[in-house]
Amino acid sequence: MKLKTLTALFAFSATAAFAQVDVKDAWARATVPGQKATGAFMKLTAKDGSKLVSASSPAAGVTEVHEMKMEGDVMKMRAIPGLDLPAGKTVELKPGGYHVMLMDLKAPLVKDTMVDVTLVFKDAKGMESKQEVKMPVNMAAPAAAGGHAGMKH
Repeated sequence: MKLKTLTALFAFSATAAFAQVDVKDAWARATVPGQKATGAFMKLTAKDGSKLVSASSPAAGVTEVHEMKMEGDVMKMRAIPGLDLPAGKTVELKPGGYHVMLMDLKAPLVKDTMVDVTLVFKDAKGMESKQEVKMPVNMAAPAAAGGHAGMKH
C-alpha cells in the first residue's frame, strides 16, 4: 500500500514539474451540422518563457495555431509557426485574435460536451512538452463567475 502511494505521489510530482504552462478558461466553440471548422480559446501563462508550437485533437483532422489581424480594411486569418509566451505574462487566445483552429472536424462539436486538445510547447532550451486539455464546448466564452452574463432570466 505504501509503495503504491509513493509511486502515485512521484508520478503526480513528475507531471506537475513538467507542466510549465498554466492553461485557464479553455473552451471550444460549438458547431452546427456540416460545419467543418471551429476555434478553441484559452488563457496561457508560462512560468518561464515558452512558445506554443502546435496542437492536435482527436476531434479534428487538422489542428493549427492561428492569428487573426486587420490588414488594411480586411480581417485576415493565418496559421503561425508558434506563439510566444513571455515568462509570467498571460497570453489570451480569444475570438478575433490568437486561437487554436480545429479543422476537418470528424463530427459536430455539440454544446455542453467536452473536446480533448493536446498543446505542444517549446521552452527556451528547445525542449518540447505536451499538455492535454479537456475543454467544454460552448456557443460563446463561459461567463465570468458571479457576473451578470452568467445569470438566467
